[in-house]
Amino acid sequence: MNGLGNQIIVIDLRGTSARVTPEAAIAINARPETRFDQIMAIHDSRTPGTANYIEILNSDGSRAQACGNGMRCVVQTLSAEQGRQRFTFETVAGILFGEEAADGLITVDMGTPKFAWYEIPLNEEFADTRAVELQIGPIDAPVLHSPSVASMGNPHATFWVKDDVWSYALDRFGPLLENHPLFPERANISIAQVLTPTHMILRTWERGAGLTEACGTAACAALVNGARTRRTARKATITVPGGDLIVEWLDNDHVTLTGPAQFEWRGSVDPTTGAWTRSEAA
Repeated sequence: MNGLGNQIIVIDLRGTSARVTPEAAIAINARPETRFDQIMAIHDSRTPGTANYIEILNSDGSRAQACGNGMRCVVQTLSAEQGRQRFTFETVAGILFGEEAADGLITVDMGTPKFAWYEIPLNEEFADTRAVELQIGPIDAPVLHSPSVASMGNPHATFWVKDDVWSYALDRFGPLLENHPLFPERANISIAQVLTPTHMILRTWERGAGLTEACGTAACAALVNGARTRRTARKATITVPGGDLIVEWLDNDHVTLTGPAQFEWRGSVDPTTGAWTRSEAA
């Protein structure tokens, strides 16, 4: 599937004790026809009141705490199967809710953002994470500097720029910043250009996946970082390379993410080796 071009593989492991291994994820991603940004593995519920436990893997085999675009794909998959519109899921980031509207757009409750340096986490104490000391380029003329940092279940750094986000070599800066010593768990790196208080353009280097067409948690982090630095309102359209997402920071401190999801093909896969067979196209 895809969520605005963000390539998602949804693997149904309900009724089994199997888990997708890092080796299987790497093997799947090594093939051009099955490259992905995230795997969303659907497991049986572990907690009363939740529909399923969702495990998330990046294309490098590492495990992710959250993926907003992937959660929309999961909601669409289960809604088509069960005829339900609303679901409650458990992830390592906590309990998340998802709902498909009549127009096909899917809203996911991404939980509450965290801003304390030790919650994100950072390796250095900052009293105010709205702008931290981090830069790329010459010390007297940095290319990017002073990002706002936050956690949306995973660490995010949002760099603010006034010019075109496409004028920055994110493919070169992204790996350096993702693995910067400031981030003990690595980080998602975004470049944001605020057009109006309700519209932002965003590009993201995704931790464990690289350049992406869309990163839902990055869009959420950019919105809350924009609102707390008074750059944006608490609801805005976030334009990513794949299209538009709607993000809202609610009064109860939860962040919702709204956008589409699209089915591409279906098949079967061995979760331990990554061997697969394609059986149905859209």
